[in-house]
Amino acid sequence: MSAESTERALSEDMMDSQDESANEETSTPRVSAVSRLEEEGDIAADYLEELLDIADIDGDFDIEVRNGRTYISIVADEEVEGLESLVGEDGEVLEALQELTRLAVLSATENRSRLVLDINGYRQERTGHLQKIAEDAAAAVKETGKPVALEPMSAYERKIVHDAVADLGLVSESEGEGNGRHIVVSAD
Repeated sequence: MSAESTERALSEDMMDSQDESANEETSTPRVSAVSRLEEEGDIAADYLEELLDIADIDGDFDIEVRNGRTYISIVADEEVEGLESLVGEDGEVLEALQELTRLAVLSATENRSRLVLDINGYRQERTGHLQKIAEDAAAAVKETGKPVALEPMSAYERKIVHDAVADLGLVSESEGEGNGRHIVVSAD
C-alpha cells in the first residue's frame, strides 16, 4: 500500500469514526432514555410477578414504552377472580399497587418512575368513561355558561379529563387537596 493510499484510508477511518461519534452523541440520550424505561418495565414486571406468585394469581404481562412512559398491563386469558381483586372498587387497589410498583422501581434504580399499571383493561375502559364525563361536563358548561365541578379523581385520571376538555375547546383546572382534588370545567 502506498503512503498516499494509507493516508487516504486513515483519513476515511477518522471521518467514519467522527461520524459514528456524532451519531452516538445525538442518539445516546434517546437510546438511554428508552433503555431506562425498558429497565423500569423489567424491574416492575419482576416485582409484580413475585407479588402475583405470593397471592397465587395467574396473569400475563405486557410491557410497552410509549410517550416517555412505561406501560405495564396484566391480563388473563380466562376470568381470573384474583386478578379482578387487584383492581378493587373504583381502581383503588390498582392505584395503590401502581404506587408500590413505582417505589420498587425507585428502590432498584434510584430514579422516580412514571410507569402506568393496568389490570384486565381497567384503565382503558376507564379512559373511555372519563372522556364521556368530560364531554358531558363540556356540554353542560356550553348550555348553562356556568362552571361544572367533577368528582375527585387521581392525577392520572385528571390528566385524561384535562386533555379531553382542552380538545373540546374549554378550560379545566384542578382544585382541592389530597383525595378531594377534582376538576372544574369552565368556558374561560
